[in-house]
This record gives sequence, C-alpha cells and structure tokens, in this order.
Amino acid sequence: MLLADDHALVRRGVRLILDGEPDLTVVAEAGDGAEAVAKARIERPDLVILDVAMPRLTGVQAARELSRLQPDLRILMLTMYDNEQYFFEALKAGAVGYVLKSVADRDLVEACRSAMRNEPFLYPGAVNALIRNYLERAGPGGRIITDREEQILKLVAEGHSSKEIADLLVISAKTVERHRANLLSKLGLRDRLALTRYAIRAGLIQA
Repeated sequence: MLLADDHALVRRGVRLILDGEPDLTVVAEAGDGAEAVAKARIERPDLVILDVAMPRLTGVQAARELSRLQPDLRILMLTMYDNEQYFFEALKAGAVGYVLKSVADRDLVEACRSAMRNEPFLYPGAVNALIRNYLERAGPGGRIITDREEQILKLVAEGHSSKEIADLLVISAKTVERHRANLLSKLGLRDRLALTRYAIRAGLIQA
C-alpha cells in the first residue's frame, strides 16, 4: 500500500501500526497529493491511504485523479476532520473508507482489511448523523466549479503564480488565467484574497 500525509511524524506512526500486521505492507510514502498520484502510477499499490488536507493536491483531489487513472485501486481517507462535507466528497471521489486519526490505532487496520475485501469502512457511530446532516443541507445544483477549476483555486490560494500553476498542471498560462477568471465569475469574488478565503472555507487549504 501507499501512505500519503504531509506530516512525517504521522506517516511514521501510521506505518508502525500497519507494519505490525503480517498481511499489510507499506511499499511507498508521499508527502502531498501530487506525489501520491505520481508514486501510485509507479508502484501500482493495491491500496492508498490519503490524508484529507495536503499541499498541491488535497486527498480528495488525489483520490479523484487516482480513481480515474486506476479504477481498481482501493482508497482510504485518513483525517482529523469529523466533517460530513469531507466525508461525502471523499466517497464521491472514489474512497471506500474514512478513518479518523484520533482512533487510527483502533480502526485503521480493520479499515485496510475491509478495503481489500472491497467492503466500505465508515467510522463507528457517525454514519447516521452524517447522512442526516447531508440530506438536511444538500441543495439543488450540485458542485459549482469543475475539478480543474478546484485544482487551480487551491494553487492560487497557496500563492502560486499563473506560470507556476501552468507548469505544474502542464497547461498554458493563458488557460490558467481563463480558469481563474471563470472562478471569480462563478463564485462572485473579486481577487486572489477573496479566492483564498473561499478556499479556506471549502477546506482546500488550512488557515
């Protein structure tokens, strides 16, 4: 399996949990979502464990990309966020399980084994509340912005220039500027600062 988290100490702790199990082996680690996608293409693991909040690509963004590239790959989200928005976004992105870091020592091994059996794993006691809250809050219309626009929003909010974003996503700077203009128009925002505030509220970056 591949383990992705931007905190080396967390990766070390999680690896200690997993390496103690005879049927679970960590073959690679990554420090952000983009590195996780790149390493998964090389290592071809059976299972990827992704932190939700990571630089460059979030865990949810990486899950979407990995699901597209390797449809049979099992994906688990490991997070500190007990949050229905992240939870449902993770499921829509292709994750088969959602594990809280606060109880990872109790739940992670079981979640990994469930994923390898192609069975979902949801942390105990949360499912009913999450579904109820989601149904109460879900409105018509679905997502406002595209996956590509979300990628660009995150990178703009992190302070990358249009050229840096273009190089990272292998597109032209003019295309980046067009997406940025579309974002401002769709979201009713005026500038980079407003985009950054929106990205924080949407959980794409941490304040």
